[in-house]
Amino acid sequence: MQNMKKKIIVAPVGDYMEDLFVGIREFPTEKVILLAPKDRMKEAEETKKSLDKFKVPTEIKQIDGFIWEEIFKEVANIKKIEGGDVLINVSTGDRESRCAATSAAFVNGLKAFAIKDNEPMMLPVLKFSYYTLLTNKKMGILKTLFTKKDCCASLEDLSKQTKMSLPLISYHINGTLKSEGLKQMGLVETREEKGKIRINLSFLGRMIVKGYV
Repeated sequence: MQNMKKKIIVAPVGDYMEDLFVGIREFPTEKVILLAPKDRMKEAEETKKSLDKFKVPTEIKQIDGFIWEEIFKEVANIKKIEGGDVLINVSTGDRESRCAATSAAFVNGLKAFAIKDNEPMMLPVLKFSYYTLLTNKKMGILKTLFTKKDCCASLEDLSKQTKMSLPLISYHINGTLKSEGLKQMGLVETREEKGKIRINLSFLGRMIVKGYV
């Protein structure tokens, strides 16, 4: 077992719960937090009983609604409460929750690991924060797209809603060779409709506005 400070292990409840115990064996564990969809609560309770035998404190957080958004929200909240001593075990869930947990760990700068051949494999950690890349004007555009549900059928519409000039809106959305726009950052999506460019928040853009990243 590695010599390190005890960790908070976060794991989605799914198809590979045996991988939870591989992680606990490798990393000194202070507490386990299980992210359990409503239809997996029975498995979560059974896992908690197994962990109780090893005197590992376990907390179950029930996931309701859109699993990607809920996992992003819970991981962001856990980071705020627990700080940097969090490890995400991404191997325990089903296909969707494993992907969501991996993405949530990456964008929150948390360490994550998968289980391969009965051994943990650490995944790379992103070393930047989206918030350091977002100017006040870019953040203002994201918030406008989030709060005004009927916006924006065109760049002109977004320009009016934000009170920014059309060239400035185009710059922040599309970027330049030297500066990434919101589209290149994956925070907005665009599509052509009737000769105009409609702009919508991406999933990641919504998570940033909500503070889940």
